[in-house]
Amino acid sequence: MAKKPVLAVTSGEPAGVGPELCARLLDRQWPARLVVLGDIGLIRERAGDGVPVVAYEASAEPSSGALEVLHLPLSVHARAGVLDPANGRHVLALLDRALAGCRSGEFAGMVTAPVHKGVINDAGVPFSGHTEYLAEHTGTPLVVMMLVGGGLRVALATTHLPLSAVPAAITREVLEETLRILHADLVARFALPAPRILVAGLNPHAGEGGHMGREEIDVIAPVLEKLRGEGMHLMGPLPADTLFVPHTLEQGDAVLAMYHDQGLPVLKHASFGGGVNVTLGLPIIRTSVDHGTALDLAGTGKADPGSLFAAVELAIHMAAGARS
Repeated sequence: MAKKPVLAVTSGEPAGVGPELCARLLDRQWPARLVVLGDIGLIRERAGDGVPVVAYEASAEPSSGALEVLHLPLSVHARAGVLDPANGRHVLALLDRALAGCRSGEFAGMVTAPVHKGVINDAGVPFSGHTEYLAEHTGTPLVVMMLVGGGLRVALATTHLPLSAVPAAITREVLEETLRILHADLVARFALPAPRILVAGLNPHAGEGGHMGREEIDVIAPVLEKLRGEGMHLMGPLPADTLFVPHTLEQGDAVLAMYHDQGLPVLKHASFGGGVNVTLGLPIIRTSVDHGTALDLAGTGKADPGSLFAAVELAIHMAAGARS
């Protein structure tokens, strides 16, 4: 029998819902060994009575029916719903350990619970997000954000930019590299040997032949033509308002949207509560929940684990694709 992959699951911001969502991983049987990274005392506290929590030992057999925790201690006790900058570096230590384990082969991939960017910055560490942090610490010059859920895969050519800055950010060079990364990871991580990618235009009606903008003519179309010449299956540039209709979507395996709010509202409507954020282009597998720390729900037991479960499922699927 094939050995189960081992996945690191970081518990994220200790004042948020991450620790208790990680405890819910015992609600299911998984075709993987899941190792939660966090403070074992905090995980036990948030898990509540009746949830067995044990210390992870890499050399030992997995503990059946118990939650395995790789203990990384908090700096100070964490109260549910109350942020404390003193624990900002603890959150980064979880990421560092998960990344080290992925790079050494100890873990087949990592799944991340939500962090709070503000409190990490308040701890004196400049931090703009998981994606940027992992890219920097793996020496990856360009990564691609893709959301998966509701039967859709939607990648982004640009991410968290003001709308006014988007056109200048979409250069031929960036778009070409983004499509190369998307294509390569659909092949390597999603086991799609000839992925079909639907590429949105930037402007209404994909520019209406230049009457509503020339980015499609000057930037997007030339890149698509070049990459089609290399054998990629690319459709576009397509008007975004009709790209997400069933007839068009069934012709593709993934969508490349030009900016954040062009593609993600559609995906989140289709997958509310069960979407997954995937970082493409990294040398490791990384998936994440598509929600924040939900401080108002922390400690109540009411947080929905659906997105975390979906992120774990996808990481397992990607790990299988990487081994095949």
